[in-house]
Amino acid sequence: MMIYMLAAAMTIAMLIATAFGLHQESQRLRYKEQKVRSKGFGPH
Repeated sequence: MMIYMLAAAMTIAMLIATAFGLHQESQRLRYKEQKVRSKGFGPH
């Protein structure tokens, strides 16, 4: 029974870590895209 509880806890922890990682990655890409868009056209 204890092994099942540990497995469930690890599964939940991995799901939370994955969601957090995806959120961080999307924020990074959004910031990068916004930075590129704010430059405009032509040489600076």
